[in-house]
Amino acid sequence: MRQILLSIESEYRRYQILGESAMRQLDDAQLNRAGAGSPNSVATIARHISGNLTSRFTDFLTSDGEKPWRDRESEFTGKPESRALLLAHWAEGWSVLIATLDGLSDEHLSRKVTIRGVQLSVLEALHRSLAHTSYHVGQIVFLARSMRGAQWTFLSIPPGGSAAYNQAPTREKAPPTLPRS
Repeated sequence: MRQILLSIESEYRRYQILGESAMRQLDDAQLNRAGAGSPNSVATIARHISGNLTSRFTDFLTSDGEKPWRDRESEFTGKPESRALLLAHWAEGWSVLIATLDGLSDEHLSRKVTIRGVQLSVLEALHRSLAHTSYHVGQIVFLARSMRGAQWTFLSIPPGGSAAYNQAPTREKAPPTLPRS
């Protein structure tokens, strides 16, 4: 059975879509521009999310989630990246995550995994990762919105739109995924 995992995967996909929708609203220069009072750009945060997902979910059940080949510090260098390269990195992290989730069942949730030498249940590790990812996607959305200003297209209910949205809610869950065999 995968009831709990499908719920977790749905939330991950919702944040993936939010991040991608925010990044689509930015031009290449804006993707690489640091936010006010922060050294991090949308590209930097997206690189970090990808690096984290790739490290945590490669050999998820059998090796420490902080891989020796990951250079976390390089994720924060702020080096400019083309949109194509940035989106390729982004897709890689999400692909590793989704492939790992596809191989899990709810029976795996009580198994132990290790992250930076700390033992966690699979469920704890997934919740920790989901919270980390959603935190950083929120930063991406905030930075993108601040750069777009009045040209921002809202990714959730726009100001003044609550009554209309409540009549036909469409964004409460990520699109359903196909059942797995």
